[in-house]
Amino acid sequence: MRIGMVTGMVVSTQKDERLVGCKLLIVRQLNANGDATGNEEVAVDVLGAGVGERVLTCQGSPAKALLNNPEAPVDLAIVGIIDNMENNL
Repeated sequence: MRIGMVTGMVVSTQKDERLVGCKLLIVRQLNANGDATGNEEVAVDVLGAGVGERVLTCQGSPAKALLNNPEAPVDLAIVGIIDNMENNL
């Protein structure tokens, strides 16, 4: 899993039929200190996250499993909305 920040939304009226009904959000990867470390990526959101929220994401086959459709063209999914983070190192 990775930590990320939702930075935007994707609206797509034309998309693969296996993604119909899926909410797509733009997520930027963060490090444990909350600093941006990666590029922005599109993630499927099944939890109802919003712009500005920190989230947990998973990649690959675990992301597909959330949709109960192993054929869905999904590589990144939001699996948690972070309420609080503590880094004690």
